[in-house]
Amino acid sequence: MKNLLLIVVSFLLANSLLAQENYKTLSKEDSLKIYIGQQTYEVKTYVEKHKAQKPKNIIFMIGDGMGVSQVQAGLSANDGQLFLTNFKHVGFSQTSSASNYVTDSAAGGTALSSGYKTYNGAIGVDTDTIAQPTILEKAEDKGLGTGLVSSSAITHATPASFIAHQPSRSMYEAIAADFLKTDIDVFIGGGYKHFTDRKDGRNLTTDLEKKGYTVLQDINQIEKFKSGKLAGLTAPEHNGRAPERNGMLPKATSKAIELLSKSKEGFFLMVEGSQIDWGGHQNNTIYVVEEVLDFDQCIAHALEFAAKDKETLIVVTADHETGGMGINNGNTAKQTVKGGYTTGGHTGVMVPVFAFGPGAEEFTGIMQNTDIPKKMMKLLGL
Repeated sequence: MKNLLLIVVSFLLANSLLAQENYKTLSKEDSLKIYIGQQTYEVKTYVEKHKAQKPKNIIFMIGDGMGVSQVQAGLSANDGQLFLTNFKHVGFSQTSSASNYVTDSAAGGTALSSGYKTYNGAIGVDTDTIAQPTILEKAEDKGLGTGLVSSSAITHATPASFIAHQPSRSMYEAIAADFLKTDIDVFIGGGYKHFTDRKDGRNLTTDLEKKGYTVLQDINQIEKFKSGKLAGLTAPEHNGRAPERNGMLPKATSKAIELLSKSKEGFFLMVEGSQIDWGGHQNNTIYVVEEVLDFDQCIAHALEFAAKDKETLIVVTADHETGGMGINNGNTAKQTVKGGYTTGGHTGVMVPVFAFGPGAEEFTGIMQNTDIPKKMMKLLGL
């Protein structure tokens, strides 16, 4: 029965994701595999000091599709420095799902949110499609502030895995409705139409407003928002690429930290750099580098807060690597990178884990992806 269920879910998944995942079209131009240096940014050094052995807050940052080659590409494109180089505790995560050696983002996200290995396509459920509580939900139950930020639709696989429980990642409208079953304090990403342009005729933004949320669509308005529950829906579906987003992801990260830091009990925030993955799917090195550097700017905001706060753990990792990316040539002095690829899909290689702040020493060595949320839950006493 279980095998039949998985076959049915996989079939539905394959036939319903095409419109949502048109970013997977391979690039044909060889020129897109070469990143040529552009303007670089200064990277500050932050001192890692703690008030206690365990964190009060956790900022969990997922660079979707970000393996070591993607990190190396970002380093080469920014004079050999990233804010990520502030992280001295480094490990590796094994990413296979329960159904496949090579995971998808839904199973990968569920492993990172709940500590359960599940089948590809699953959102917050185990292999029997039973909902499993996520670290965000457990943090909420304990009275911590909670938040999600993503450059994709907020209903897309990775952010959805932290707040929704559905048998298939393609059930975007059901995933959007799951947001109303929680008391998450702030979420910012695309996907406005999954809340408003629905088959059931509901306008979930109205329901959100009844629950006390301010619903905003413009990142400039979001930046000005001062207090209360915030639903930032910044695009009808996915947000554009980094040069088109007007700094949306770093700005959203900064705003979410600002709002959640008002929680006296502490907070849990997940930030996803979604489109590193999309550049990998396209075998587009320019796309990959732009998204890695944009994600690194989000890490900068997290580091600035954590260094001052001294009670915040930052964990940075990926759900999987995408593209089988290699660095075939480059020049750090000229900020150039030539990428090479083995696939237009995901791969099964380990991905790096970086940690900064109280409890960072727990995230070294080789671990399973499911170990990461378990360690974070233990540190927060969940």
